[in-house]
Amino acid sequence: MCGFPVTFLLSKRTVTLAEASAEWNCNMGNHGGVIFLWLATTTTILTLFCPSLSAEGGSSSVDFVEKAISSHSIVIFSKSYCPYCRRAKSVFKELKQVPHVIELDERDDGWNIQNALGEIVGRRTVPQVFVNGKHIGGSDDTVEAYESGELAKILGLPAKKNDDL
Repeated sequence: MCGFPVTFLLSKRTVTLAEASAEWNCNMGNHGGVIFLWLATTTTILTLFCPSLSAEGGSSSVDFVEKAISSHSIVIFSKSYCPYCRRAKSVFKELKQVPHVIELDERDDGWNIQNALGEIVGRRTVPQVFVNGKHIGGSDDTVEAYESGELAKILGLPAKKNDDL
């Protein structure tokens, strides 16, 4: 369980999940709607900063990420509208390789998967690229690995002269 304290901007207080639950039980009375909104905010904040508290997050999302990485030679965790993601995907198009792309913005559990990526690689940003189980990094890391020939080497492809992306 995460011991993440939550600071509420309006009340200027820090509470734990147990305190929030106790306050819900004590103050339900005439302020039920306000308390409900307060708890909804608490849940959202806790889910953002402590995904292990989310019913949908935590280990199932980590398992999903790890299974995707182990099941495909190239995996890109992406968002469909992201220019950096398009840039990373274009590298593999240049190499005539077809990555397994997981568009987080098109999935109901995309936020949880992004949190799981944060736990696994220490970054929640997209894209996050994996090749043969190895974390390459984001867009700049992928382009750099491509331009240096390291990406072709990891993929077992012959190195060739390439243009900057």
